[in-house]
Amino acid sequence: MPSVLAIDIGGTHVKVRVPGDPDKREFDSGPTLTPQQMADGVKAAAKGWSYDCVSIGIPAPLVKGAPAKEPSNLGPGWTAFDYGAAFGKPTKIINDAAMQAVGSHKSGRMLFLGLGTGLGSCMIADRVILPLELAHMPYRKGRSFEDYVGLRGLKRMGKRRWRKHVDAVVGILRAALLPDDVVIGGGNVKSLKELPEGCRAGDNANAFIGGFRLWEPEWSSSVELYHSR
Repeated sequence: MPSVLAIDIGGTHVKVRVPGDPDKREFDSGPTLTPQQMADGVKAAAKGWSYDCVSIGIPAPLVKGAPAKEPSNLGPGWTAFDYGAAFGKPTKIINDAAMQAVGSHKSGRMLFLGLGTGLGSCMIADRVILPLELAHMPYRKGRSFEDYVGLRGLKRMGKRRWRKHVDAVVGILRAALLPDDVVIGGGNVKSLKELPEGCRAGDNANAFIGGFRLWEPEWSSSVELYHSR
């Protein structure tokens, strides 16, 4: 198997890891981060590591292996950037929630929900990756799922009310999608007193496992290779 550099791009940090080193390296991201700054920062952070290919988890929907729109919590330029040329290695790009979902999958139909700045979502059915964009679906009072269970909702309502809405939203999505397994991940899973019924906790470190798995034969056909422009 090739050695993979896994890159997890978040709203506050960019984190990187290779299989041969258990410790991640990271640097700050934020609303002004451009893709060129990301690539430069990753290459600096990965100094001394050897890798054959690259997996990138990006907080945006993808079409044909490339970002379809700009990430809402980063700087501009992500849809037009040439990721393959920037790293000079075979590169695969996937939605960040989907990358963590791949790393969390055990078997069958799994629904992954990431409680972070927004609401990440992905369904995996027997190693077929189905990224979802559930965050902006209407929920209550003209507001979306994300408005209630994302970071804005947590700050607006406080933990007690936020937890009730997490339970409600998870229940709605379980009823609609009929998963065998539900994983709740993302940075704000730690703000839950207990997990919704029938759910297990994810771990942000699973994003790296997902990045490594994208190059395994049983997963590789589910994610397109990024083609330089």
